[in-house]
Amino acid sequence: MGDRVKGRRRRWRLVVTTGAALIACPGLALAHIERPAYWPDPRPDHHVHPAAGGKVPTARPLRSAFDKAAPGQTRVVCKRNSMARLRHSIHLVRTRGYALRPTLKPHEMSASRARGLRSTNKRLAKRCSYRSIQKAVFDAHNNDFIVVMPGIYSEPHSRKQPTNDPKCAKYLTDTDFGGGGPVGVSYRYQWHCPNDQALINVLGRKPGKGAPPPPQTDRHGIPDLGPCVRCNLQIQGSGPRPEDVVIDSGKVSAGNGGPSGVGSKKDVALKADRADGFVLKNVTVRHAIEHDVYVLETDGYLLDRDKFFYAGEYGSLMFASDHGLTENCEGVGNGDSAVYPGGAPETDDDTAPNAPDKRDTSFYPRARLNQKITHCDLHHNNMATSGTMGNAVHIVHNNVYDNAAGLVTDSFYAGGHPGFPQSGAVFEKNNIYSNNFDVYHYPKGYPDRRKVHSAVGVPLGTGVVIAGGNDDMVRDNNIYDNWRRGAMLLAVPDAISCPPGTQTCTPANPTSTSFDNRFYDNRLGRAPNGAVKPNGVDFWWDEFPTDTGNCWYSNRGPNGTDASWTGDPQRFAAPGRSIPGFMPEDCGTSLGTGDSAKEAMLAYCAETSIGDTNCDWYARPPKPGTAAAARYERRQERTSRMILASERLKAPACGLIGSTESCANYANRP
Repeated sequence: MGDRVKGRRRRWRLVVTTGAALIACPGLALAHIERPAYWPDPRPDHHVHPAAGGKVPTARPLRSAFDKAAPGQTRVVCKRNSMARLRHSIHLVRTRGYALRPTLKPHEMSASRARGLRSTNKRLAKRCSYRSIQKAVFDAHNNDFIVVMPGIYSEPHSRKQPTNDPKCAKYLTDTDFGGGGPVGVSYRYQWHCPNDQALINVLGRKPGKGAPPPPQTDRHGIPDLGPCVRCNLQIQGSGPRPEDVVIDSGKVSAGNGGPSGVGSKKDVALKADRADGFVLKNVTVRHAIEHDVYVLETDGYLLDRDKFFYAGEYGSLMFASDHGLTENCEGVGNGDSAVYPGGAPETDDDTAPNAPDKRDTSFYPRARLNQKITHCDLHHNNMATSGTMGNAVHIVHNNVYDNAAGLVTDSFYAGGHPGFPQSGAVFEKNNIYSNNFDVYHYPKGYPDRRKVHSAVGVPLGTGVVIAGGNDDMVRDNNIYDNWRRGAMLLAVPDAISCPPGTQTCTPANPTSTSFDNRFYDNRLGRAPNGAVKPNGVDFWWDEFPTDTGNCWYSNRGPNGTDASWTGDPQRFAAPGRSIPGFMPEDCGTSLGTGDSAKEAMLAYCAETSIGDTNCDWYARPPKPGTAAAARYERRQERTSRMILASERLKAPACGLIGSTESCANYANRP
């Protein structure tokens, strides 16, 4: 979830109507508003040798830093105490072992590997020419390898650069939001004022000739693209652990703790902009106001063995980027989500009726997944993942736990996120459990360094949320101990995602979401070790009117059978069928007919602020199966009836006119 107005989100309002959650930003102390984003050409750029983009880049091994035949130049960044830090880290790994992620078992480093790593770093230290990563990046060219030795890199020079510098205002451009004139930070702005927004800015290409055009409806291809100057750039830490090389945009003394964005001097800690073939490996990035790592309009990137700690919004934000891989990572303490692949290319085939985002076969000749997040531990965040228009994203083999909500994707704002509606994501083979972290209410004495400041409201206690998506697959996951819901499916009417006056989108249908989503072969309410740990309810659906093709089938509940998983609406007595008013199990005959009580509760939440427990989403549910849970359920039933009676006095947001769903009254709701 998120929008393209990037700023200090001190208070957000969640607007929810007819099963759609619209996140709107209130009065913000704006930091930077992004330019309109475009999808990069997915073909490799052969003007660079080897070619840049067209695939996920392969990381160079550390020893290649000394290979004279390797393309590009090696640039070494170090601190005065880098070797002392290295020796200490090697000692810890040798004597205590080290786990890359909390869910992995620690492993020890062999004596021979320790000697080799010490020897490599001694050679690197002799070649060290920089104390600043940004200065090394400024000097870098295509195919260069920047090796960063152990140390904390707070980049003092970058921190001192002005933010929203009036001297840079001439490079501002029009935005997707319309009506505000040139207020967006263009690529030229980044080029001429690189540390206005970011602590470290990797600008992969020269600006194109001429001023950027007004925002275009068609987002295939970057219109003002210049030649590669820092493509195929790799930045890698040389220590045995990612924690050995730290890029810190905020309060260094907070260490790897919080609160989110603590003391940050810049919106972004490390940005890779139009940097095709970019690799970031074996580093920790923390405390940015907005995003620890930000990859924008980039074809081909690899984030490997990285840690993203306590950003105000996203641990790692990948926007309008293609051929990407984020692996072996850990994300903790982020105010929106740990990983956000949003505005993703339309490389999938959206099967929804009248889908406005059919794949352009001239640009994307074959359907494919475009970005992958795998082998990551994402915990103690507001959300583990989010992604407005997270199209064709593959999230697989991750551990998603102890967040307020787990895996989330949505179609909230078409104007600022190319690719409406979201479609084609695959969530599979993940462990999604215990996402009951209450980021809205902390008990007295709760340590500040563990606090997450929620940047956006989510339904606390939920494993998976699809809020306006088509043709998404949730399959072969372990989903358990999420005290509200294992997985939720909501629709987002076009009138909400693309409200009147938005410059770069026009509502195409009453609703373009949520169609043809499938939830199957999941194991629910039972941990991999066999312990029974039920979800509040396994699957929840808003039953949005006229939505078709959504189905839940071949899942296994707590006792290991298909009959033991639970749904809201309830399951029909005879399995394998789709009956109106019940959870559909047959995909071909599934049809939403609406649920007034669900609509009323969601609409009611529009009137509450984040954290206000009058909205059920912000109250931590009791553990399922307890007496407290039974009391909570009865109380919620009474509350729903009262809210339904109250909301019926207001103009309905959406409803059926004959057999056609209409949201024309949305703008007139109180």
